[in-house]
Amino acid sequence: MESLTCKKELVIEVPEEAVAREAAKITDQYARLARIPGFRPGRAPRALVGKRYQEAIREEVVQSLIPKYFEETVRDQKLVIAGEPRFEDLQFEEGRPIRAKATFEVYPEIELKDYKGLEVEADSAEVSASDIGEALERLRQNAATFEVIEDRPAADDDHVMVNYRGQDLMDADSEPIEAREGLVHLGGKGTVPAFTENLRGSRPGDIREFEMNYPDDYPSKRLAGRRVRYRVEVQSIKSKVLPPVDDELAKSVSDFSTLAELRESVRKDLEGKKQGTVNESTRRKLFEKLVTDYDFPVPEALVEAQLRRKLERAAAGVAAQGIDPRDTAIDWRALREEMRADAEREVRGTLVLKKIADAEKIEVSDEEVDETLRELAEEVRETPAALKTRLTREDGLAKLKSSRLNQKVLDFIYNNAKIINQSAGSSPLESESRVTA
Repeated sequence: MESLTCKKELVIEVPEEAVAREAAKITDQYARLARIPGFRPGRAPRALVGKRYQEAIREEVVQSLIPKYFEETVRDQKLVIAGEPRFEDLQFEEGRPIRAKATFEVYPEIELKDYKGLEVEADSAEVSASDIGEALERLRQNAATFEVIEDRPAADDDHVMVNYRGQDLMDADSEPIEAREGLVHLGGKGTVPAFTENLRGSRPGDIREFEMNYPDDYPSKRLAGRRVRYRVEVQSIKSKVLPPVDDELAKSVSDFSTLAELRESVRKDLEGKKQGTVNESTRRKLFEKLVTDYDFPVPEALVEAQLRRKLERAAAGVAAQGIDPRDTAIDWRALREEMRADAEREVRGTLVLKKIADAEKIEVSDEEVDETLRELAEEVRETPAALKTRLTREDGLAKLKSSRLNQKVLDFIYNNAKIINQSAGSSPLESESRVTA
């Protein structure tokens, strides 16, 4: 019956003769360097040195021998360790073997199931007229200009330039919230409603003062659940002017002379991106389908490492929005627990991929590692050499190689899968019967 955990325990025993040799060696090292009153350095009697530094010598003997004999034991038993062992229940008496209990985790034994011929349905990669229209609208928005409004007060959809200062009424000693030449889009999707309501009808030179309550789940932890009083000075009012979608727009946002050329270029670009997204989505589906066939236990050390990576990515995503992860209303501890099941599944899947790599003799060459480094260096704007040095220092090179290996194995599974291509707008019963095998 398969074990429900990867944890193991072993009693490690170091022979008395080995203990005596190691103690003698360490005592000699201390004797050469020890400074004991009444004796020149290195001249104190060995017995005196051993007595004076007894506890330190015992500690070094344990630190030297227990890990060494643990490694020999697990090697003899052909165990593959995940994470670091924990040693406890130490027994160390003069003239006797050292004993300690080692608690550790091992990689599970995996019996591979079918991984060729997995069947999944791919999403449609077709680009619709609506997709093209939305892309052109984004280009149009980017090409917009702003006109200063002088003959009327601010209205919805205007952009009001303001200086403002806010004071937390629940904490008078807190730092004020300030901004200069901030642009407030009245009625905009990301605009706080209180700013829209209080700036509607304003004119340049106006000063508006108002109070507002932030909800408990507001993204900024600093403001969540707070009541703030704002003083807002209106600097100017601007209206966004959108150009027509025509040949002139094509000339202003691209190297093309006509809208037809721009539209065709947009279509090809969208098709390439969508196909890439579909390919990635199909690989994820294959990975999920592969993992569902296995339920073996996974080492907690690997799950914890995966959880750390997932939380780091989540925090980086928040930081990329210009928000300090520590100031958000996110309950990171609760999020960590929510992520645990996914982390376990991802670790289990990674172990299966590694087993498939061994079975199919799939490896990552040094050239492929260098290629991945070059691609990543371009993304993070570092030289490949500097990136390699940093990753080596941070123990990230092995992770990069492991990630590339996973990709290669997933490519192998993808190329040997049965992929049903779904036509856009069709029902599953009307799907194309084309199968990639």
